[in-house]
Amino acid sequence: MIFGAIMETILQQFIDGMRQTSLLEYIAVFAGIASVWFSKKENILVYPVGLINTVIYIYLSMKGHLLGEASVNFYYTVMSIYGWFLWTRRNEKREHKLHISFSSSRDWIYQLLFFAVFYLAIYFALQYLKTDFAPGAIPWADAFASASAYTGMWLMTRKKVESWIWWIITNIASIPLYFVKGYVFTSVYYFVLLILAVYGLFEWRKKAAHPQT
Repeated sequence: MIFGAIMETILQQFIDGMRQTSLLEYIAVFAGIASVWFSKKENILVYPVGLINTVIYIYLSMKGHLLGEASVNFYYTVMSIYGWFLWTRRNEKREHKLHISFSSSRDWIYQLLFFAVFYLAIYFALQYLKTDFAPGAIPWADAFASASAYTGMWLMTRKKVESWIWWIITNIASIPLYFVKGYVFTSVYYFVLLILAVYGLFEWRKKAAHPQT
């Protein structure tokens, strides 16, 4: 009985949220899904299409007091330009210099430290800003989703297989985070990205294990 009431409340919130979804959010969501699809295929269009998504989400995140997520999307924007440059670099034989590869043990240590530093920085920044500037912020959840996204994007620009693991973590954390903020369509978007990230992980693992010669 109680479970049924809870599910009915969630369903109603979902329906109401979908009705309130703005055109900008729809554009951002479809651009984001397309960008992840291109990333899975190792297609350079991941970056120009992704820029549409990130710029819109900077605005939406600020509007929803998700300052950590806003910082992530600003970071995505900068790293997309950087990644675009790295992915197009070629050697004297006109071959791409960057190839999909696995992280070493040292790389893993760097990733965990990278995540920890950004998590702590974002968490304490949001705790400070929560009082006067962003009363609707959820510091621990926003910081977790943001720090994992920072790590995933950094690794993706370097074509590391493990970037997909961090994307999976980011998507799992972001689904409820955006739902409670009223961005229901974005919450569904992160669910779709979660599925694509799982497929991306398997596809990149195969490419790293059997590189083209």
